[in-house]
Amino acid sequence: MAGDIFRAYDIRGIYGVDLTDQIAYNVGKAFVSFLKCKRVVVGRDMRPHSKPLFDFLSKGITEMGADVIDLGMCSTPMSYYANGTLEADAGIMITASHNPGEWNGFKLSREKAVPISGDTGIMTIAQLAASGAFGEPVGPPGTVGTYDIASAYGRHVNSFALEDGPLRIAVDYANSMGVYEAQALKDLFVLDPIFEELDGSFPNHEANPLKTETLVPLQQKVREGGHDFGIAFDGDADRVGFIDERGEVVPNDMTAALIAQAILSRNKGGRVLYDLRSSWAVKEVVEENGGRPSMCRVGHAFIKKQMRDEDAVFAAELSGHYYFRENFYTESSALAAIYVADLVRSSGKKLSELIKPLKRYHASGEINSVVQDTTAVYKRLMDTYPDGRMETLDGLSIEYEDWWFNVRPSNTEPLVRLNLEARTEGLMAYKLDEVLSIIRG
Repeated sequence: MAGDIFRAYDIRGIYGVDLTDQIAYNVGKAFVSFLKCKRVVVGRDMRPHSKPLFDFLSKGITEMGADVIDLGMCSTPMSYYANGTLEADAGIMITASHNPGEWNGFKLSREKAVPISGDTGIMTIAQLAASGAFGEPVGPPGTVGTYDIASAYGRHVNSFALEDGPLRIAVDYANSMGVYEAQALKDLFVLDPIFEELDGSFPNHEANPLKTETLVPLQQKVREGGHDFGIAFDGDADRVGFIDERGEVVPNDMTAALIAQAILSRNKGGRVLYDLRSSWAVKEVVEENGGRPSMCRVGHAFIKKQMRDEDAVFAAELSGHYYFRENFYTESSALAAIYVADLVRSSGKKLSELIKPLKRYHASGEINSVVQDTTAVYKRLMDTYPDGRMETLDGLSIEYEDWWFNVRPSNTEPLVRLNLEARTEGLMAYKLDEVLSIIRG
């Protein structure tokens, strides 16, 4: 079995090559064998091979004695909500997120949408699937029943909208599951769509709003006029990017600061987690709005655990994941859009006007460098900046009064990723050159 499809956060590979129907069947059996679960919610995206993967996965699950609750096509946030509300023991979402159309995969969860990662079960499931040592079924053969979670999810997220009055929002669905995620928004806003037809070949662009080149059609749409802002979903709609009314890309940490403001106005003193790569402004905004900020490392499994441990009301990742206690400490892109819209409506300001005071510092953005020895890179940096405040929560962070940086290794490539921020643009540019020269040796 292709072991490299079992990754830190999910199972993912090219369909028919390293992720086959037989592997899906084995994963289904291994999943039940590992968890001893009896009710599994299973959702899927629009890729043409998601249905055969569902069929074989479900066959393995039911043969091991567990029932399958078939959600049909849905977004990943919808599948998490279903897991938490339908009294399921576990959940699986069939998707390869933003990967190209030939890819597919599985996102795995325990009860209440608690993620299963490489450290908490994926590698054990991989070993079981490869060995075939599934053990005895947990009961008689299970059944497959269908459930439409869309209306319940829509009512749930819409219940958090406070302000009246329609907004006009341009939406790039990227031919993928944002079409389902945004159904919840259609009762609240006027949605002006592009690339709305479901198509797992992604004929218009990659479904990845983190890549700014994919946002160009949405920016053009917004610049045609009449939109309050724009949103762009990734392939399974657990990430979302925002465009302001001028057609400018809103940095995801600025969006996080905005949403934190909105949530803290309703949850006084709430705990908010922020990605350690985020601007200083995010922590400051949380504190200014009476919240309690906590830094978190990168990766949804780590963030969701820390949210539960600290009972956080909200968390945000620089990649455009927005996590809410109200959605079982998981993502909800629709809820992120609702909170941003509420701020726009309640403030009477344009999105760009809300963002402007948050742009207090100057950031480099994420810059990759090819390195063969990450430990040596860390040592050079620590030797160069021994008087900075050092943090090793995720990679190496070093902070001074007027600038900071974080260097993290890639999970899959011989790369380190640098994020750097400073109080002035000139200092940012100077320190960026300095740190990169040290990293690249």
